[in-house]
Amino acid sequence: MNDLRASDTGRTSKQCAGEQAGARTILLFAVVFLLGIAVSAVWFFIGSKRSPTGGNGDNPAIQLSENTRAVLSHLDSPLEIRFYALLDPASGPDSMTAFPARVEQLLSAYQQGAGGKIKVTSVNSPSTANANAARADGLEAFNSQKGDACYLGVALVIKGHKETVPRLSPEWEQALEPDLTRAIVRLLDAGRADTVSLVVSQANATAVQEVKALIPNLAAVSVQQGNEILRDAAFKDFTAATQEMQTQVKEAEQRLVQAHNGGSEAEQQAAMKHLQEVQAEQTEKLKQIAGRSRTQLDTFQQLKAAPH
Repeated sequence: MNDLRASDTGRTSKQCAGEQAGARTILLFAVVFLLGIAVSAVWFFIGSKRSPTGGNGDNPAIQLSENTRAVLSHLDSPLEIRFYALLDPASGPDSMTAFPARVEQLLSAYQQGAGGKIKVTSVNSPSTANANAARADGLEAFNSQKGDACYLGVALVIKGHKETVPRLSPEWEQALEPDLTRAIVRLLDAGRADTVSLVVSQANATAVQEVKALIPNLAAVSVQQGNEILRDAAFKDFTAATQEMQTQVKEAEQRLVQAHNGGSEAEQQAAMKHLQEVQAEQTEKLKQIAGRSRTQLDTFQQLKAAPH
């Protein structure tokens, strides 16, 4: 009887163990199945984030480099980019088929990154007029021995200055953004040089007028005499400015004393600030007189040395 019970108990234990093992197997398959679904969902999500809306992942959105974005932030005038893609389907290599579209995507990223300060014009219809325009912008023709001449390049124009990338190639596609950004930097430098030259030119014109007003008979005056006239005029300006400074500083000091004797803390601070502003203003005026005198003397030397 005891043996029968022991046998039944053993069979029951084995049956329970088998059922538990089966349950664990089913649970393991379920976990693996759900994990597979989760991984697939993650990969799908990542792929959708990398691909543009409605795309198939072949044309991911272009992200400009930090250096390019920094350069675009300094654009202070409208920049025109003319993109020429004048290709002969019969003579152009297969690698050129999709390349122009990628260039246009890059230029569109520049346009968006510049906040409306870049205008992109695409010229992609082969014609004699467009070919002439491409040559006028400095682009290089290629494949002319196989058919119609092809042009694939970019011209950048700002404030009358032009930079050209005369020939684009799919083999150098990775270098296109740095090339474009360097071209924009050169255009910005050229524009700043024009501004400086204009300011210098205007300053020289003012100095010439001042010298001629002080020395009407330039030809009859020696260099030494002219220098003495200009120095005397500067000394008079210094004297007048110094007297004015003394008067204004004295008034500001009296105001400060009155504020200390009976004024509030705010009045005392206001009086001190006023005194400091008067002193700074008058000091700057003396510096300007000294600089103007130096410029007048240099301009007078140039006028005397110039052929008449």
